[in-house]
Amino acid sequence: MDPRRSRNPYELNEETPVYVISVAAQLSGLHPQTLRQYDRLGLVSPDRTAGRGRRYSARDIELLRTVQQLSQDEGINLAGIKRIIELEHQVAALQARVAELSSAVEGAAVAMQQREAQVHASYRRDLVPYQDVQQASALVVWRPKRSSE
Repeated sequence: MDPRRSRNPYELNEETPVYVISVAAQLSGLHPQTLRQYDRLGLVSPDRTAGRGRRYSARDIELLRTVQQLSQDEGINLAGIKRIIELEHQVAALQARVAELSSAVEGAAVAMQQREAQVHASYRRDLVPYQDVQQASALVVWRPKRSSE
């Protein structure tokens, strides 16, 4: 299932593709031809309708603004911007994986603690712990039994 699509087709969120290219251009402050160029370069990839028309989401609009800001204000070329976007996606995926693994580790730790508690509960309570008596504090006298005289 495409993560950009919501389960309920009538539910709108930031990833719902609803804006045609002219509206997306107005919202982002860019020319429609610039949006087409960014799509060809893979900087911003909007969803497509059955007729191949582009549909932009609120997240796409935000990304377009970010590309524009990096290009105009920071002076980064489009290849550099594409690499930045790829690295940001990679970081997000890795953070999600770390969260998933952390959850698995926490679950394993809880299971281990529960198993340890079960083992401790199974110990026999009728056994008395042995305490070693120091040699210097005990005196043992042995006298052989005398035979009846």
